[in-house]
Amino acid sequence: MEPEKQIPCPFVTAQKLLAGKWSILILHLLHGQTLRFGQLQKQMPKMTHATLSKQLKLLEASGLIVRTEYPGVPPKVEYSVSQIGEAFYPVLDSLEAFGNAYTQWQKQQADEEKPESL
Repeated sequence: MEPEKQIPCPFVTAQKLLAGKWSILILHLLHGQTLRFGQLQKQMPKMTHATLSKQLKLLEASGLIVRTEYPGVPPKVEYSVSQIGEAFYPVLDSLEAFGNAYTQWQKQQADEEKPESL
């Protein structure tokens, strides 16, 4: 059986890199700063320890973030965005603008559906 032929597509590549439910939020939180695991988890209280750990490992494996471990007891680990990860920020800004526009549109739709008071 032949391996499936893959056509290089930048959209598919980007989608695979950011496929995790929390990937975009993690990149947003790391924008311009270095954070430890606990600091990230405090900002995402609905995410489990295991899920955050998995997402960070995936982002690190893809090269979008950098994990820096410092010796000591307990060991200190920090996460920051890599150089290639920084290239994602214009896209992140566009996603934020779209999210705001969509939220505003939803509010307008809901207001239009309300029956007028007598």
